[in-house]
Amino acid sequence: MEHAIPAWATLLQGSALGEVMRGSLFLYPAANLLHVLALGFLLGPIVLLDLRVLGLGQTVPLGPAARILSRVAGASLVLLLASGAMLFAADAVGLAANPLMQAKLLLIALGLANAALFRLERPRLLQRLQAVLSLAIWLLVAICGRLAAYI
Repeated sequence: MEHAIPAWATLLQGSALGEVMRGSLFLYPAANLLHVLALGFLLGPIVLLDLRVLGLGQTVPLGPAARILSRVAGASLVLLLASGAMLFAADAVGLAANPLMQAKLLLIALGLANAALFRLERPRLLQRLQAVLSLAIWLLVAICGRLAAYI
């Protein structure tokens, strides 16, 4: 079944950013490298924090660890969003129609909502369930992102 191409995707792909990303010999590979590195710097703190919530490393106080790890993850997220927008602009029409990219974007929204909910006080069991959900969501984001380039 054919899907209509979203107008915003056509505009983004035809924009100066889209043109530069497709036309530059170095910009697309550099943005891709930055995206992969930033993903590692996002997932690392998330995994460490989620494992701490699940009970590993109990000698490390959760509050200070969360503050440090959240800052690293936040900075990495900014880099991911910027580099992701650059990469997306190069092939916005194809990526907007890609079911794996659609799943990735939905999962990112869920992951961010889940991270925001971490700030709320909840029973320990709910915190642990949320940590497991976080690990699953961000792993799926990475998988969808990598596979979207090949499908």
